[in-house]
Amino acid sequence: MGPPGAGKGTQAERIAGDCKIPHIATGDIFRAAIKAGTELGRQAKSYLDTGSLVPDAVTIGIVRERLQEPDCATGFLLDGFPRTIPQAEALEQLLGELGMKLDLVLNIKVAPAVLLERLTGRRVCRQCGTTYHMVFNRPKQEGVCDCCGGELYQRSDDTAETVSDRLRVYADQTVPLLDFYQQRGLLQEVDGELGIDEVWASMSGLLRSLSR
Repeated sequence: MGPPGAGKGTQAERIAGDCKIPHIATGDIFRAAIKAGTELGRQAKSYLDTGSLVPDAVTIGIVRERLQEPDCATGFLLDGFPRTIPQAEALEQLLGELGMKLDLVLNIKVAPAVLLERLTGRRVCRQCGTTYHMVFNRPKQEGVCDCCGGELYQRSDDTAETVSDRLRVYADQTVPLLDFYQQRGLLQEVDGELGIDEVWASMSGLLRSLSR
């Protein structure tokens, strides 16, 4: 868990690689279900094509399908799901039905002002998708991708107004999950304002404690 721009995706990849478990992000499993042409994938596509939110019933159904695949038998990492209390309750019920459970909920904490700087500074290559940052990871030439020479642009969801809206939605919908998982004794928090390697060191220490 963590707000937009906290570095969830970056750390999730490291956790998945270190623990040798699948990294399950809702966007990825939506795309996989749509590509596979499953009934739930077709339902998700009908909402995504119109810019609507995919209903919880469809989302949890696609998560159910994914968690029943063989590579999840020894563990998995959820990234970006659940986002709301109803989704968390549905996930809890689903895991009980599958004979699974959550071992740990990691929350990456970052102050709103830091998030605003991070997200509004992001630039993406139109051709190859490489990501840059105007403060932390600048391209060698302004507006040009180092990798392929493609044009760099700012995504519409990275403008200051849109980022502020995203952070408000996160505060309203997702922050209540912290209490939900705190009450279940699952929540651990790390300082996401540290360097990437320092955040990883904190996280890996918490993960190692699970096997003791």
